[in-house]
Amino acid sequence: MERGSTGLRRLCREVAKFGAVGGAGVLVNLGVFNLVRQVTDLQVVRASVIATVVAIVFNYVGFRYFTYRDRDKSRRTREMSLFLLFSAVGLVIENGVLYTATYGFGWDSPLQSNIFKFLGIGVATLFRFWSYRSWVFRALPVREPAVGPVAGGGPRGAPRQRVP
Repeated sequence: MERGSTGLRRLCREVAKFGAVGGAGVLVNLGVFNLVRQVTDLQVVRASVIATVVAIVFNYVGFRYFTYRDRDKSRRTREMSLFLLFSAVGLVIENGVLYTATYGFGWDSPLQSNIFKFLGIGVATLFRFWSYRSWVFRALPVREPAVGPVAGGGPRGAPRQRVP
């Protein structure tokens, strides 16, 4: 039971850190999205793609140096490639929701755009959490304590011999 509860605590801590970085990333994403919409004449989905890319860069730094700082760092090129690949899939999911709402249903007021942008972020976040922890920021193998001889001469678990 102890081993299971330790794993659950570790997962809860990871989810909390992922959520903290992700929450800040959502604020960056929505902030940049609304700023671009206010100061440019870009279409809603193009503004959203720009915001998503800015948030992806922000999130990589947060995930690498805060959420997953204890994970394997030996293959940064592979890590970055996989992060960009899965982030691109997340970008398509996130902006696909917004695209469908905007061009499929005609819901394109600023409020509606923000609602569907936020909904798209939520759906894409589920995919990103799974893919980042499974493929990008891989856990280092758990090190088992060294098993050595115990007092009395024999290896652990070996029956002790009686001395007559």
